[in-house]
Amino acid sequence: MKLNASGRWSLLALLVGLAVGVASIAFEWTTQAVRRYTLGEFAGYPSEGSIGEHQFFDSAVIPFSPWMVVAVITLGGLVSGLLVHWLAPEASGAGTDAAVDAFHNRKGVVNARVPWVKTIASAVTLGTGGSGGREGPIAQIGAGIGATIADRFHLSSTDRRIMLAAGVGAGVGAMFRAPLAGAIFAAEILYSDADMEADVIVPSAIASIVAYSVYTQSISAEVRFQPIFGNDLAHTLTSPIELLPYTLLAIILMFLAAFYVRFFHATQKLFDAAPIWPHLRPALGALLAGLVGIGLFIYSGHNAEVLGILGTGYGTLQHALSGDSGLTIGILATVAVAKMLTTSLSIGSGGSGGVFGPLMVIGGCAGAAFGQAAHAMFPEWVPYPEAYAVVGMAGFFSGVARAPISTIILIRELTGDFGLLVPTMLVCALTFVFSSKWILYTHQVASRLESPAHRGDFLVDVLEGLAVKDVYLKGRRLLMIHEGETLDEIVHRLAETNQHYFPVVDANDAMVGLFSADDVRAYLYDETLWRLANARDVMISEFYRVSPEDDLNTAMQQFTTLNVDELPVVDPENPTKLLGFLGRKETIAAYNRRILEHRRETEQDV
Repeated sequence: MKLNASGRWSLLALLVGLAVGVASIAFEWTTQAVRRYTLGEFAGYPSEGSIGEHQFFDSAVIPFSPWMVVAVITLGGLVSGLLVHWLAPEASGAGTDAAVDAFHNRKGVVNARVPWVKTIASAVTLGTGGSGGREGPIAQIGAGIGATIADRFHLSSTDRRIMLAAGVGAGVGAMFRAPLAGAIFAAEILYSDADMEADVIVPSAIASIVAYSVYTQSISAEVRFQPIFGNDLAHTLTSPIELLPYTLLAIILMFLAAFYVRFFHATQKLFDAAPIWPHLRPALGALLAGLVGIGLFIYSGHNAEVLGILGTGYGTLQHALSGDSGLTIGILATVAVAKMLTTSLSIGSGGSGGVFGPLMVIGGCAGAAFGQAAHAMFPEWVPYPEAYAVVGMAGFFSGVARAPISTIILIRELTGDFGLLVPTMLVCALTFVFSSKWILYTHQVASRLESPAHRGDFLVDVLEGLAVKDVYLKGRRLLMIHEGETLDEIVHRLAETNQHYFPVVDANDAMVGLFSADDVRAYLYDETLWRLANARDVMISEFYRVSPEDDLNTAMQQFTTLNVDELPVVDPENPTKLLGFLGRKETIAAYNRRILEHRRETEQDV
């Protein structure tokens, strides 16, 4: 049975979803196993997590040893660095940016070793306390699975890119238990401006649903279908005046986004320039992150909430979202700022993890701190301070990751809190628009126009929007050759002009043929033919013509097919009447001018 394109893509996306769903279970189980038998077994580290997360292992019962945490996290950085350096260097750092790079710049190709190396290395980094997220690694793992399946079926580079994106969507949809957000995220995260890869949405949606369905089977029935942060988050917008403090929150988040992105990239450059072996840099970053985490823990009077600056931080974020009275403005602000530092050290040093989850912790804690402060000053305007944690998560992620639509959907699926849709939209829109200069994922391109994956598509689109009449040289004086002129006469006339293509006309000036200077050169070494041969012997009567109304894409196809530099432009009502010549150089110049105009218009809009 032969499948149509839709059926084919449905089956391929189903296969990607199944594989990524299984990989998500393996990654989560491995991460929790490493955590239980390193931090738990040797440091007595308290288990962290949100209400809706499933724990595969029981917590350790030994006393908490803060300085053992530093030793474990450093060892984890060393093991992760060695694995990545020896087996798959592209698996270092944040996973999402690597997937974006493969889509745009590598024709969707991902080393087949990346998924399993990323699984182990990220599980070690996160399981031993490195500050990072699970979602970035699973995005790269899913991308690698999608690309590998595409290679097994010998798909084209275009199709491989779609499979890669479907794997990203499946990974995010499964790990966040947010299949709709995963599908949109895969299409949106590729670009830093308001653009989207429409072709990947349907395959990504199918893959995301399947991966989500597979992954949730590993979760206990009590939390299987509830949001990660529980069912108890329910807020409402009681008055439009509440949008004023939400706008102020957006401004604060913009400044935080600018600081975080610059600091993260500066940390990466510092580690890249450090005079130590590359595979030791993650260990150094982990050591510094551990010292910061434990130092602040001791300084805060052994407040366990501060430990959210290590690991995923979801436990602290859960308390911020729930309005836990034990979280003061000072603790929340400390976690928000210190999480930027520890994540930059853990991942910017080359540790294998994601920046996806930390963005939500930073934004959520910053939003909660702002909410508490605003509630103390204007309780009637800010009746629910914990609601600002929900909106802060979304706003910070939208501005830094450049994905506002999927962020709005994602936060709804994570929290189940639909009453804050309007302020979430407002804050996400503001941070997205005004944080455009600070891009965390450096391999994002502005739009499809800038993507190497779409250069051919835009060449066709732009050329089809231009007509021959807008480009060809109308006023150019052409040397016409009468069909009876001898080769001797033609040679002497060619010596007086730089013209390369010559129309041949009859007694009524009707064009009957065409020849080039190269056609004449074939006769130059046989002088006996000079007076015997004439223009009719040299010319070709069957040649390709274009009319002024033809589009330039049609003309460009003929330039390429015929390997010529000029095409005759004729009157569509009288094909023997020559109007001029269309040059390949003029066609390319017109394309470049249109692209430049588009860029200027885009810059003005921004």
